[in-house]
Parts: sequence; C-alpha cells; structure tokens
Amino acid sequence: MLKTILFFIGLAAVLFLLRQFVFTPVVVKGHSMDPTLADGERVIAFKNTKIERFDIVTFPAPDEPNKNYIKRVIGLPGETVEYKNDVLYVDGKEMDEPYLDEFKSELTDGGPLTYDFSLEDIGAKTVPEGEYFVLGDNRRNSKDGRMIGFVSEDKILGDVKFVLWPLDRFGTI
Repeated sequence: MLKTILFFIGLAAVLFLLRQFVFTPVVVKGHSMDPTLADGERVIAFKNTKIERFDIVTFPAPDEPNKNYIKRVIGLPGETVEYKNDVLYVDGKEMDEPYLDEFKSELTDGGPLTYDFSLEDIGAKTVPEGEYFVLGDNRRNSKDGRMIGFVSEDKILGDVKFVLWPLDRFGTI
C-alpha cells in the first residue's frame, strides 16, 4: 500500500515538473490561426526551445489580461520585414510561406491575404534585439504584430508543435 501511494506521489511530482519546465497545454481560441489551427483545438507548446522563423508560439496577450495569443514568428531580432503584393520579404529577400497556400487559394474577392505592410508602419526599421515579429495565419482576421507590436523573447510561453485534440488532427503541426 505504501509503495502504491509513493508511486502516485512520485508520478504527480514528475508530471508537475514536466508541466512547469518542459511543456504546457494550450487551447486555441479564435480564428486568427485558421486554417493551421482551429478554434477549440488543444495543442502542446514546448518551453525552453530555440525560436525560429515560422514557429508557432504562445504568449500573454499584451492588451487583454488573462488571455494568451497564438501566432507565427515572421521576423527575428535584427531583421526587416515587409509585405508587398501578398509576398513576404525578410531583409529584402522573398520568403516562401507554403502554409498559406490553401488559404490564399480559397479567397474569392480578388484581394490579398496579407495587405502591404512594413515594420516602419509600426515605427521600427528592424525587429529589436530580444524580440520577435508575429502574425496570425488568418491575416485578415488577426490581432498580431501589426497592432500589438513586437513580442519579447522572455514573454514567449512555448513553441506549439503538437495537436492533441481533435483526434483527427492528432500529431505534429
């Protein structure tokens, strides 16, 4: 009996430590990451990972207490970011965004998914050191770096890598 109790106490301690230092579960709220992540999906974000371009990250919403945002990293520290004619340019180089192809093909109004934009529109020439520029995949319906500015590296709660629910979407992103 004592062994069983100690086993469950140990298991609870390991799960608690994993939750605190390795990963965090996240519920997607809203449509800003459609079609990559849908409203209501449950995902796992890994903590303490190296953030790279196009990673999906979660962080506290700077304009809504007790809420977290999930967005895609577009600009890294020291880079320039610009959209022209629905094409991403980082440091003047055209970047491919294949995760947007499906969404772009479904647009029926003839307009772009991402309207022309540069960091100068939010008062910066480059992404500041220690910060990231993020956008939602649903560019027409996303409160992201164009409105909230940059996200500090120390505010990032995790790098979203895995969908848990619904089961038909179970797996890596």
